[in-house]
Amino acid sequence: MSEVIVITSGKGGVGKTTTTANLGVGLAMQGKNVVLVDTDTGLRNLDLLLGLENRIMYDLIDVTEGRVPYKKALVRHKKFETLYLLPTSQVKDKSAVNPEQLVKLCDDLRKEFDFILIDCPAGIEQGFKTAVAAADEAIVVTMPEISAVRDADKIIGELGRADKDNIKLIVNRIRPQMVESGDMLDMDDINDILSIDCIGQIPDDTMVVTSTNKGEPCITMEKSSAGQAYRNIVRRILGEDVPFMEFQTEGFFEKLRRRVFGK
Repeated sequence: MSEVIVITSGKGGVGKTTTTANLGVGLAMQGKNVVLVDTDTGLRNLDLLLGLENRIMYDLIDVTEGRVPYKKALVRHKKFETLYLLPTSQVKDKSAVNPEQLVKLCDDLRKEFDFILIDCPAGIEQGFKTAVAAADEAIVVTMPEISAVRDADKIIGELGRADKDNIKLIVNRIRPQMVESGDMLDMDDINDILSIDCIGQIPDDTMVVTSTNKGEPCITMEKSSAGQAYRNIVRRILGEDVPFMEFQTEGFFEKLRRRVFGK
């Protein structure tokens, strides 16, 4: 049975689209048939993160307005044969697709794909309402900063009002040293505020920037700590019981070694 998962956030810049790309690749690496639906109309970036920006012929609006069948708009990933992208338009606005159109599209996609991941626009406007309409499950992405967590709390409330009760949390860009010094919220703080199940804790990792610029999600990079965290999330989505990574903070001797030897 297929699953439709909307990936959302209260504010932009917390890693929602990066998460969508990595989870999509990760599920395809596990042999699942996956389609990523970009609903961030006017501000699409999912194609860039997957390295597919030069292969787009048609988009979500072409499909929902009946100009082409969805299969003609799908873009197959170059490395993962079971991963497809349905991009959205760069020139239309978010009102170009309504909830009923997206529900119908997802009902059609369910017949072919194991997982349908919807990259939702940030915020709680019409684009959000459209993106969540077809979802069986929601993943809220936030960062361990008070403004991002407050916005995530608002999104969780809106999901509840939309009758979505299967909601999971991913906390992105965690910096252990800042958490330890009290300059960043820890998981206990976040859990107290949001009170939903966390399926992912992703460390801040410079390789994410490198992978984004290359159009190669970091989940494929063995040496990326964020990539390992995403691989663990995929396993949890597939029902495995996977412990969370332990984040290491830099100790006194490590700091001294870097200061003396420069490495």
